[in-house]
Formats: sequence, C-alpha cells, structure tokens
Amino acid sequence: MTANTPRTVPPHEARRLIADGARLVDIRGADEFARARARGAENRPLDQIDRIDGDGPIVFMCRSGMRTGGNAQKLAACHSGEAYLLDGGLDAWRKANLPVEEDRSQPLEIMRQVQIAAGSLVLIGVLLGLTVAPGWFGLSGFVGAGLVFAGTTGWCGMAHLLSIMPWNRRAAAA
Repeated sequence: MTANTPRTVPPHEARRLIADGARLVDIRGADEFARARARGAENRPLDQIDRIDGDGPIVFMCRSGMRTGGNAQKLAACHSGEAYLLDGGLDAWRKANLPVEEDRSQPLEIMRQVQIAAGSLVLIGVLLGLTVAPGWFGLSGFVGAGLVFAGTTGWCGMAHLLSIMPWNRRAAAA
C-alpha cells in the first residue's frame, strides 16, 4: 500500500480513530448530508474538495463506500495527513449502531427524486402507450434519452429542474 492509498477501516475502528482525534468528513452532497449524517461528521461534497487543511488523520465517508473507494486517490491527495475510508459508508455506520442524526423534514436526495420521477414517467408512458395511443411510448423514450445524456455528460436536466422546486429550496439554502 502506497502512502497515497487510504486504508479502508470498519465502522468501529473509524469510531476509535475519531475518538483519538481524527476528523470524520462526509463527501456526499449537501442534500444527502442534510437528511442523514453520522454524528460529528463535517460535510465536504466531493465535487468541492480541493484541499483540506490540517495534518491530522481524516476518515472519509459516503453513503455506501462506493464514492470514497472510487475517489480514494483524490481524497488522499487533498490532505497532507493520514487518510482512511469508512468501509460501507453511512449504511455500515448505521448497521453498527453508531450514532446517526436524521432530519426527515429535509427533502429526499435529488438523485432519489430523479429516480422516482424518471421511473414514474417511463411507467406512465408505457401504460398510456398500451391503453390510450402508441404515441405515448415517446414519453418513455424521451426520459430514457435524457438519462443517457445525463450519464454521458454529467449534467441532468431533471435534477436541475427538481433542485429548484419549492420543496427543495430549504435544503439548497441551508
């Protein structure tokens, strides 16, 4: 293991590191963090991390461990001290019965809203195409094309539209 490769640690070892002075940094988006987070975690969204000051150890976390694992080199490079990745992320933290702060009054994460909206539109398009007129299948095709575009470019029009909806404004302002 090179110095630039963070070691993956299970939740109870991460908790011990934090008790010994490590910082817990959650790299999820602000909307995800507002809804649920490990107690004591600070939010530093992955797309906004360039440099984290200080040389003490940091435990990076996300929801499942996939984002931290896929960005391990970037996370290690943004900090001069030791870096660790929480194995299994917030999901594992929760399963280990470690403290989680939740605010269910916050809206669902934008990507979950996109999944619900896109899935609903595809289903509606198929049902209307079968029962009303075949032209409604175009709705499903349009949504599918939008998802392919979002996946290839990294820009999702539906996520942008949902983010400015009234129920998401409070989370965006926080």
